[in-house]
Amino acid sequence: MSPSRNKKDISVTPGAPPPGATGALLLTPRLAQFAAVARHEHVTRAAHELGIPQSSLSRSLARLEADLGVALFARHGRTVSLTTAGRTFLACAERALAAAEQAAEAVRSDADPATGKVAFGFLHTLGWETVPELLRAFRADHPRVRFSLVQNYGDAMLERLRAGELDLCLTSPVPDAPDLVARRLDEQRLRLVVPDDHRLATRKRVRLAEAAGESFVTLEPGYGMRRILETLCAEAGFTPRIAFEGEEAETIRGLVAAGLGVALLPPPVFPRPGVVELTVTAPRAVREIGLAWQAGRPDTPPVAAFKKFLLGRRGRLLRAEPAPTAPQETA
Repeated sequence: MSPSRNKKDISVTPGAPPPGATGALLLTPRLAQFAAVARHEHVTRAAHELGIPQSSLSRSLARLEADLGVALFARHGRTVSLTTAGRTFLACAERALAAAEQAAEAVRSDADPATGKVAFGFLHTLGWETVPELLRAFRADHPRVRFSLVQNYGDAMLERLRAGELDLCLTSPVPDAPDLVARRLDEQRLRLVVPDDHRLATRKRVRLAEAAGESFVTLEPGYGMRRILETLCAEAGFTPRIAFEGEEAETIRGLVAAGLGVALLPPPVFPRPGVVELTVTAPRAVREIGLAWQAGRPDTPPVAAFKKFLLGRRGRLLRAEPAPTAPQETA
């Protein structure tokens, strides 16, 4: 019998993956088909395992060999065996298939309504109390949903939101951008923080203009609180003189306690010794807290559930804040 009669004709284009196909077969069908034939060394048995016609599998393999420009199989009647090139290709194909299957499983797992994952960003100042309380309340009804938590300042979080690294973020000021969707959830009163031996320390309330001559300790440019400070000072008729810049609100309070300036900050979780926190009566000193997400991006079930939960907390996102601290006024 001539060699041409012993060869099984394996030519033309592949068929679609069958219903119920694995992630690897759906994502990399020709690699999965090649690996199945290599494993069985038989096209018919491989086609039966894959749930596709033998003719479709034969055409797929022929197209793969044509695209690569090398023979991957030697044909022996009804059976096949790998060539040297085929063995090299199989080792790489199996690693690629395993990676594809792992990737498919990862995204399926993250999207699972009960056990999926939410990438959630929030401001540093919300991390002490607000966010832990929110997560505790949400997980009461969704105990197995997982979270990837990111603390950062506003601009950095919005960059990560746009890059697809975050699903949702709590930020301030509430962004107004065409590529983002944002909803105002709550507002937080800001206070003028002064050293406890400061000339204003005996007061309970103060107009921001009364601090026009002071040195300010504040957060770095890019932080929402920095923009809010500059805006409120402009409304009060002055430009703040910045003495120190930092990255964390409690560090700013420490610098104020050391007598290095005054600051405009949200209330602390715990009272800080060495400072007095005054209510600002004019202009109205608040920061709005909002929830933001990328416009047009579909939500997985766990992200949709957490978004609905947060939007349902509008007006009660923040826990009751402690009253401003001030020394008792003497008669």
